[in-house]
Formats: sequence, structure tokens, C-alpha cells
Amino acid sequence: MKNEFKVIKTVGSARRGHFETVHGSFETPCFMNVATAAAIKGGLDAFDLEQIGCQVMLCNTYHLHLRPGDEIVKNAGGLQGFTRWQHPILTDSGGFQVFSLAKLRKISEEGTHFASHIDGRKIFIGPEESMQIQSNLGSTIAMAFDECVANPAEYDYAKASSERTVRWLERCKIELARLNKLPDTVNPDQMLFGINQGATFKDLRIENMKQTANINPDGLAVGGLAVGEPAEMMYDIIETIEPHMPLEKPRYLMGVGTPGNILNAVARGIDMFDCVLPSRNARHGHLFSSEGVINMFNAKYENDDAPIDTNCRCHTCKNFSRAYLHHLFKAEEMLAMRLAVIHNLSFYNHLLADIRNMLDEETFYDRYPALTEKLDKRI
Repeated sequence: MKNEFKVIKTVGSARRGHFETVHGSFETPCFMNVATAAAIKGGLDAFDLEQIGCQVMLCNTYHLHLRPGDEIVKNAGGLQGFTRWQHPILTDSGGFQVFSLAKLRKISEEGTHFASHIDGRKIFIGPEESMQIQSNLGSTIAMAFDECVANPAEYDYAKASSERTVRWLERCKIELARLNKLPDTVNPDQMLFGINQGATFKDLRIENMKQTANINPDGLAVGGLAVGEPAEMMYDIIETIEPHMPLEKPRYLMGVGTPGNILNAVARGIDMFDCVLPSRNARHGHLFSSEGVINMFNAKYENDDAPIDTNCRCHTCKNFSRAYLHHLFKAEEMLAMRLAVIHNLSFYNHLLADIRNMLDEETFYDRYPALTEKLDKRI
């Protein structure tokens, strides 16, 4: 099967797409469920993901390199053999850890030296190493190694960082092409997405996007947003760079976000999303619904026999009440997290299915402003 992305239709800047990959197809806009260490936090496995409508699973290069080790995953048949998820997988490059582990790393032109957050041992990841690890993982889509800078950032540093990210992409492309030709490569058709950086400086973002597009990766991601800047600034950056993103390439907004963030980004031309927010919030009792965000610790749910969301048909909503979830969270039972994560991830995947339907029916722009206000509000 050939890797091929097609834009089926456009409605304003919003796009409705179909992505064929060597590991199966998926529809866009889509939400990718985050399984950082090859597992969804909250006790969900690959078969649970199928039940909740997940199309793509996302795993993390840095974390899997540290444990269990990417060679172990390769020997198991790559992530698909290791996790039993038989559908598309995207692996983050480890570049975000350049940002999140700032106190444990040192950046140079060659790459990044880390002290492991687990045991302190010294490791090095550069563009070539990131590609080698991701090749061992055998993902459908590998992300280029980049540097995500914090917002607000100094202009000169953001400029140097974004220019280095382009140079790293060129090295990633060369190395992945080499790896895909090796006889023992897990996935010889592994794709590469480049990442747009430049903090919140529009001129840097535009120049970086032009240079990234010229390198011609299989897809383009927007990184370095949702890291402290206001949401309106994030939307403004997307609008600024969207005209410079090739129409025929898939577009991925990394690490975003709330239902309202996703709706606004779809309206500005984004195709793919991921975020730990739905599973993380679920584990703390904050559940998304068609009426807004519910806090299951609230005493008012103690005797509430209704499901979390009467419009939801997930396993949790079909079988359990708010009162039961409230009890599980108060009693600190592990089942609380599992049932809550099932619901939140199901909600996100079905929200994206609804967005696709709205685009098919050309009702998206009429409906998304009201949906944004309703779905992000706290009840």
C-alpha cells in the first residue's frame, strides 16, 4: 500500500482529508491518542483504543529509547508488534524533551545531550539518532528532530533555533532515507514530517515554513505553540503560516489542545492533532461532555444516576453512572481513571468525527463558534 494524503474538499480554510498509509488509512481532521511510553495512561490497551474510535496512536521517541529501549521494541516487531496496535502510529522525535527537560540538557549543532530523568545517565540524541530510534520503533510517521523554545522567547535565540531546526530536518531526511533502505528495517516506508518553529515571531515562522516546505517532507507540523502563549496568539500564528503550507501536504498542530482549540485550528486549516489533556484531565476527574467540562469530585454527583453525558455511547456512559464515578474517585479506586480516560478519549475521537461530518455537510463554520464556547466551559 502506498503512503498518500488527499484533501477531499475544502470549506473556507478548513480541510477534509483522507490519508492512506502502509499501516491502514485514517480520515482527517483527526485526533491522535497519546501513548507516550506505548501505553495510554489510565490502563487502556490497543484493543480499548479500537473500541473508542481511535485512528492513530502517538508514542514518544525519548521515553521509549530510555525504557524499554528501542532495540527491544524492534526485536518485538516494532511498536505494532509490541503493543498489538495494528493501525497508523506517529512517533514524536524527542525534540519536545529539549524544551520540557531544560534543566537536564545541553543543545549544540550536533544535537542534544541529556541526563536521563529516570536515573541520571547521560544520553545524546541528534537528528541521526532520533531517526535511528524511530526506525527501530517502526512507526508510520517519524517526526523530525527539532528544538521547541519557551514562550516568550528572545528574538535572536528563536531565530538561531528555528534555523538549526531546518538544518536538523535536512539531516533527518538524509538519515531516514538511508535507514529505509536497510534490509532489517521494521518499516521501509516510514514517512517524515518536518516541524515549523520560530516562537511567536511571524517573520521567523514564515521563513521557517518556507524552508521546511522546500525540503519536501511528507507532512508539516506546527510546533512550539500551546507552551504558555494566549490561545488567540496561537490562532494568529496558524493564520500567518497557513498560506505558506503546501496544500497537498498533511498539517499537524502538535500538543493541542482543548475542544475549542481544535475547532479553531480546524477552521484555520489544520488536519491532525494530539494532546495529553483528555487523558490527563480524566485521571483527575475532569470529564468532557456535550454540555461542558464536569468535575466528578463535586458533591452534587453523589446520587446522580445519569451517565457522564447522555449524548455519549462510550463503554463508560453506557454502563455506569455519575454517582459511581464520583464514588470511585473519592475512594481512589484505579477503575475511576480507566473509566474516565475511556470516556474522554471517546469524546475527543467522536468530536473529530462530528467535525468531519460538519465539513462534509458544509455546516462547520455555522456551528463551530457556539460549540467552542459550550465545550470548553466548566459546569
